[in-house]
Amino acid sequence: MKLHKVDNKKRRLRKKLYLGEFSVLCFHIDCKLNSVAEDAFDTFTNELLDAVEQQDLCLGGGGAFGSFFACVFPQQRYASATEHDVQAIKDWLQARSDVAEFKVGDLHDSNALYQSMH
Repeated sequence: MKLHKVDNKKRRLRKKLYLGEFSVLCFHIDCKLNSVAEDAFDTFTNELLDAVEQQDLCLGGGGAFGSFFACVFPQQRYASATEHDVQAIKDWLQARSDVAEFKVGDLHDSNALYQSMH
């Protein structure tokens, strides 16, 4: 079955496969911290998780030695992250004095990302 073709699938199958109008948008975060200390990293990740959860999002990722990478997803089943969510996380990272540099990616289809990895 060719997952990239949406037009030949019925609505029920598109929903089951998270295709078309049921696709879930996510975005990536990549940042470097000013400190490589474990306690500073733990503080940063806990506060980042709080900021992400305030947007009704969740994240998966991790890092060590002052570097952090994650993918940010919606908490709801058929919801998607929005440009507003991306901007809120960018603003949060920019306001942090412990972040040396960061990059927040554009919205993309999480299912397409998963398919490209397998």
